[in-house]
Amino acid sequence: MNDIWGTLFNFDNYGELLVLVQNSIYAGALLGVVGGLIGVFVMQRDLPFAVHGISELSFAGASAALLFGANVVIGSMLGSLVAAMLIGILGVRARDRNSIIAVLMPFGLGLGILFLALYPGRSANKFGLLTGQIVSVDNEQLGLLVTISVVVIIGLMIMWRPLSFASVDADVARARGLNVTAISIAFMVLLGLAVAVSIQIVGALLVLSLLVTPAAAAMRVTASPLLTPLLSVVFAVVSIVGGILLALGGGLPISPFVTTISFLIYVVCRIVGARKPRQARLTAGRPITLRS
Repeated sequence: MNDIWGTLFNFDNYGELLVLVQNSIYAGALLGVVGGLIGVFVMQRDLPFAVHGISELSFAGASAALLFGANVVIGSMLGSLVAAMLIGILGVRARDRNSIIAVLMPFGLGLGILFLALYPGRSANKFGLLTGQIVSVDNEQLGLLVTISVVVIIGLMIMWRPLSFASVDADVARARGLNVTAISIAFMVLLGLAVAVSIQIVGALLVLSLLVTPAAAAMRVTASPLLTPLLSVVFAVVSIVGGILLALGGGLPISPFVTTISFLIYVVCRIVGARKPRQARLTAGRPITLRS
């Protein structure tokens, strides 16, 4: 047992190791902002399943890029965009969308496994695409991740109000003259980009912990349109940066740590959220005392 804990949490020469992951920490913090913001709309539009579907084709694109010696981020982005456009265009209705995602997921995962099986390089690179890596972001990748993340954030800011309207009540938004279909496709493109950059840190299999869980946790404790995205961003940044810092000690993949922190935050928020209605009912049942 001591050997296991020593492997998980070994902080010898931690300061020297910390220098090696500076780019990953910067990228993780930025991706936390992206994931926290876009995750709110993922939950509002009931698209957690779509995130996983996009991640599988993003994984296939990244694996193909790894095999052919191309830029992994670009490959991941192309795979994500193909999946996002297919889901956005063909999956207008929820039933169609779920069917399309269910078809894309095994196809993308199968392609990705094939490309990784053919890849002759280090096994760590293969494993990292699925579960994330600590030291995986060089200066060139960091610049690309920052560029894509900024594009996603700016895109969300531009379409925040119409996207919020269309997410809450698409029929009313359509009756008010909003092009709900165009908004949906534009959002799916942004979601595809967010998935692509997130995979570089947490891996394809566990991307939900960054793009879904923080927003789901925030929605358990507040319904405020201002506090929900703020809390979601805080939860996402804490999860991913905390996961990187903890994983550094044992030199392990960061995804188990990220998912654990994210899950614990969700559990706490769920407990807090469950207590709020009870307290409100108890307060409502108390007699009102009038003061003279």
